[in-house]
Amino acid sequence: MIVISLITEIIKMNSISATLVKKIQYKDLYKLNKLQVAINVLLPYPFLISSWILAAYSHYPLALVFSYFFFAASFRQAHDGFHQTLGIGKKATDKVLYISSLLLLMSNHATLATHLDHHKNTLSETDMETKFSRYPWYVAFVCGFSFWFLSQVHGYKISTPHNRRKIYMDYLLATVALLVILTTQYTFLLYHLITMLIGHSLVGFLAGWCMHHGCDEEMIARTERNALVNALTFNLFYHHEHHLFPRVPSNHLPELAQRIDSVLPEFSANTVIPHKNTVIPHK
Repeated sequence: MIVISLITEIIKMNSISATLVKKIQYKDLYKLNKLQVAINVLLPYPFLISSWILAAYSHYPLALVFSYFFFAASFRQAHDGFHQTLGIGKKATDKVLYISSLLLLMSNHATLATHLDHHKNTLSETDMETKFSRYPWYVAFVCGFSFWFLSQVHGYKISTPHNRRKIYMDYLLATVALLVILTTQYTFLLYHLITMLIGHSLVGFLAGWCMHHGCDEEMIARTERNALVNALTFNLFYHHEHHLFPRVPSNHLPELAQRIDSVLPEFSANTVIPHKNTVIPHK
């Protein structure tokens, strides 16, 4: 019975994917123009510089706003980098991930391994990225930093020797950045350290629980159709679309969502931000 149930669930999931792949044109969305590529590469940095300037002059409430946008933009940039959808080559993508690791004080290449494993084994017992989505929201929120730490460790453990060398470089760069922060004691850098720690502690809730809570093998992730929410999160909440079409850059996920809705309107019922039409409750 267990085997039959599992087969049924896989068929359901594959039927959704097969229906969309068959009826939707999506390969044209792989392409990026020069402006889109430039945006992908440079997106986080204006927010970072703005947050540093504001923090240096003790305008912390406004600095926090820009720090959020820096963190979210960096998250999107790294995420597209994991899937080679920044619009640049693999070597250039690695350089972007190294710079991001230095600024985020972490290893993007460890997260890369964890994230690709998440795509391969979504919602399984070994899927570290959705681990906290099985718990109540407050557990995911309170235990967020442990999620980040475990995600980094898991990424290292499952990495190839080649990727582990990249992880070592990430941590070397992050360590150098941390030493600069602690030795110079510049206020804006200490502020940056604190905000990055806060950001990492929220990833488990925002990227894990919010995206996958209450989901199953048929609807493996949630999505969002609120234009303001999607703008504020740089299209990262088009998560179910991303799972089905991971080679589509974040730039084009709104267009992909429109095409999916025209074929399968109920696809967008399971949203990240709850509303009256959300059909999958938290389990």
